Amino acid sequence: QVQLVESGGGLVQAGGSLRLSCAASGRTFSSYAMGWFRQAPGKEREFVAAISWSGGGRYYTDSVKGRFTISRDNAKNTVYLQMNSLKPEDTAVYYCAADSTIKIIATMPPEYWGQGTQVTVSS
Repeated sequence: QVQLVESGGGLVQAGGSLRLSCAASGRTFSSYAMGWFRQAPGKEREFVAAISWSGGGRYYTDSVKGRFTISRDNAKNTVYLQMNSLKPEDTAVYYCAADSTIKIIATMPPEYWGQGTQVTVSS
């Protein structure tokens, strides 16, 4: 069982940066792949990024490549999403997720979800 709590969202101007954090409970955090999703108003939830349990594998959706970086600190049971060069179209509720592999996170609904944190990018 994994419980996830996101933080770090807020309001930022276009071109700015934010770092999201996701704190996980449970002693098996390091065995899970982790990911970030987002859902904009009126749109479906979409995959953003995922990272393997070791941190050695990372995968991004095309629209954030080169701007967002996913990372993790297994000693702190935390996964991060560094978001740079933010655009108004990045505005969404961002969700942290966990499952056994990157492939599952990127292609199927992950097993565990956080409650979400709002990111708003003004133009």
